[in-house]
Amino acid sequence: MKITDLLKEETIVLHLKAKTKEEVIDELADVLDRAGKLNDKQMFKQAIFAREAQSTTGIGEGIAIPHAKTKAVRVPAVAFGRSQEGVDYEALDGKPSHLFFMIAAPEGANNTHLEALSRLSTLLMDASFRAKIENASTKEEVIQAIEKKEAELMREETAASPAKKKILAVTACPTGIAHTYMAADALKAKAKEMNVDIKVETNGSSGVKNELTKEDIEEAVAIIVAADKQVEMERFKGKHVIQVPVAHAIRKPEQLIEQALKQDAPIYQGSGSEAKTYTGSSGERKGFYKHLMNGVSNMLPFVVGGGILIAISFIFGIKAFDPNDPSFHPVAKALMDIGGGSAFALMIPVLAGFIAMSIADRPGFAPGMVGGFMAANGGAGFLGGLIAGFLAGYLVVGLKKLFSRLPQSLEGIKPVLLYPLFGILVTGLIMMYVVIDPVKALNDGMKTWLENMGTGNLVLLGLILGGMMAVDMGGPINKAAFTFGIAMIDAGNYAPHAAIMAGGMVPPLGLALATTFFKNKFTKAEREAGKTCYIMGASFITEGAIPFAAADPGRVIPSIIVGSAIAGALTMMFGIGLPAPHGGIFVIPIVKGNPLLYVLAILIGSIVTAVMVGLWKKEVKEE
Repeated sequence: MKITDLLKEETIVLHLKAKTKEEVIDELADVLDRAGKLNDKQMFKQAIFAREAQSTTGIGEGIAIPHAKTKAVRVPAVAFGRSQEGVDYEALDGKPSHLFFMIAAPEGANNTHLEALSRLSTLLMDASFRAKIENASTKEEVIQAIEKKEAELMREETAASPAKKKILAVTACPTGIAHTYMAADALKAKAKEMNVDIKVETNGSSGVKNELTKEDIEEAVAIIVAADKQVEMERFKGKHVIQVPVAHAIRKPEQLIEQALKQDAPIYQGSGSEAKTYTGSSGERKGFYKHLMNGVSNMLPFVVGGGILIAISFIFGIKAFDPNDPSFHPVAKALMDIGGGSAFALMIPVLAGFIAMSIADRPGFAPGMVGGFMAANGGAGFLGGLIAGFLAGYLVVGLKKLFSRLPQSLEGIKPVLLYPLFGILVTGLIMMYVVIDPVKALNDGMKTWLENMGTGNLVLLGLILGGMMAVDMGGPINKAAFTFGIAMIDAGNYAPHAAIMAGGMVPPLGLALATTFFKNKFTKAEREAGKTCYIMGASFITEGAIPFAAADPGRVIPSIIVGSAIAGALTMMFGIGLPAPHGGIFVIPIVKGNPLLYVLAILIGSIVTAVMVGLWKKEVKEE
């Protein structure tokens, strides 16, 4: 259905009197009612406000498209209003809205409003078209501009090849638990809606699934790589590649798919020349963050497995692993030897090795591992391992450039002799004589500082760490807090990570409680998602809160930050320590301190979040 079948001169207002969002809705609803398009104006306005309560229809770029499908509509119609001064319509970009298209569809209209909404969105993407609408001096000019643009669009659709264009995608996040699969689902759902052929490879915690084949890559017009850690890129050489953080695929799948279809991305040149990273509104993540997350993601299995084994050994007694202690138990010793003596001992070398490998490919792995091993054994700990990884990686990059001048006949000995020999030697010397002692002194000082902190300062630290876990729900700030907690566990201080896990569990649990006790503030789909959040929150998967935060960031994000910060502060106040880096409710029985107080801290934080969300969100009225 064409927009001009629904929009008539009698439903156009070139100079809106409205100064607020509510007044815009009132004025345009009056226009539709006077034109005989409505059965019940008040009922129609209620439906419009109910849709706005779910999320604003102010899509940005000065445009708002309020819409509703209800029995209050007599015949399908569109009303257009223009405000020269602009109105605060709670737009997604935070800017005033000037152009308003109100879509009214009767209940049995077979998605007429969705068709009109889709076509309007397509037309309004064109800045020159928007300018014509903004500058039109008569209602007739508005109609003519829309007719002309629709005709152009129809000609393009007719001329386009009926064959589907195939695009590929790869999704990966540091932990490989939630973001990876949420991004894949968002891309697949949007591609299906857009009638686009897509195949998505996931690089999750259980390995690569739905792996892209050589034939897939040859057939694809472009590849979307939505990843916060290193993925195999050489296979995409010669193809248009869009590189973005994994969160972009969750929040902006349509934009990425359209960009891929237009091949609006540089051609990937291979390891010698990195493809340009897509720049989005939330900024891009590359370099340091990507290399760090590659190390952290590969280190996590050692941390989680080893840490939980160590924590279980404490059930037999804090010193039960020590043969000289009266509480000695052979099972505790076995668990400590496996978890602490083996898995945890490999944690820092693996971190350093994979950071270096992310920077310099395989030649960086051995120097990074050796540097990390020296840091672990020399007392430089987690921070020393980070330094070793970046040192080894960039050192090997330098060696590659240095040895590039050697004769071609010596090319074969570089990876097997020159890179490992000089990489390990120089990394080892710098670690031994420059890095280890100062970093060890810094670690010892930090440990002493934390141990001597007063209750007030500990509560403040818990407040900050807990809040950080909720700011971006699995993003860089969340991972920074989590990484700090692991470093503290490695240093023998378990209190910070207790605050971190509590802060990470609160967002999904708080939202789950909100959907249970404030049902009228959520749609049916959101209430169903809330049930899943109970499981995700209990399992310490903060990412479960992302769909709610994306739908209503202004109300949800402050609520989860406050709840998480309170939970983190309470764990410090209660003197809780957590020797296990992950596990959610499954490791609560083995915390240092009172497990019931730990549960209480998490519950209080979750309830605070639930109450704040319940009070702030507007009531949803579903048809």
